[in-house]
Amino acid sequence: MLSKQFKHNLIESDVVLKEIQKDGKRYYSTPAGDFPSVTTVVGFSKQQFFAEWRKKNPEESKRVTARGTKFHGIIEEYISNRDIDYENMFPNFKALFSLIKPELDKIDNIVAIETPLWSKILGLAGRTDCIAEYDGKLSIIDFKASTKEKRKQDIENYFLQATAYALMFQERTGIIINNFVILIACEDGLFQVFEGNPINYVKKLHKAIKEYKEQNGLH
Repeated sequence: MLSKQFKHNLIESDVVLKEIQKDGKRYYSTPAGDFPSVTTVVGFSKQQFFAEWRKKNPEESKRVTARGTKFHGIIEEYISNRDIDYENMFPNFKALFSLIKPELDKIDNIVAIETPLWSKILGLAGRTDCIAEYDGKLSIIDFKASTKEKRKQDIENYFLQATAYALMFQERTGIIINNFVILIACEDGLFQVFEGNPINYVKKLHKAIKEYKEQNGLH
């Protein structure tokens, strides 16, 4: 199955971020130093809740983690112009992909796919799902699979994550990105699109970074 040829203008990078653990937290070794991962920092306030949830629901936790990895892999194959075996895909992934495909087809002129980014200013590092034009606007694009519908007030960490990638990309390239898009395919058949301007979340991102550092004795 390959119904669209995406245009690529990928920003080349020979940097490989090495994942390391410090005090049980995920860090990346970058050319500018070792920095905590974006997801670790922006999701820190929810960390205890999810740790308890994973402990109570170990099998579901494994399933959700595997689902996310597989789903991202399928999307990466598709937007990389590699054919995917839709007919033989497991039904759950076929359903999720069918939900997200119309939105993926709004993407073009891709400049980054799973590209490593880091910021000495923010003290963060990570890999962005995709940077490309979405409906003609250069955007940070994040792909999510969910068991059920998400409420906007519960996923602000997604918006902070996208904002961090926008700032890191600007620091690395000088290119300003004024839009992010969070695409969420839900197993209950719902599809959600959340868009925003990173500039509206910069203060909250800095607050999250400050709180993370304070609670972990970092300077």
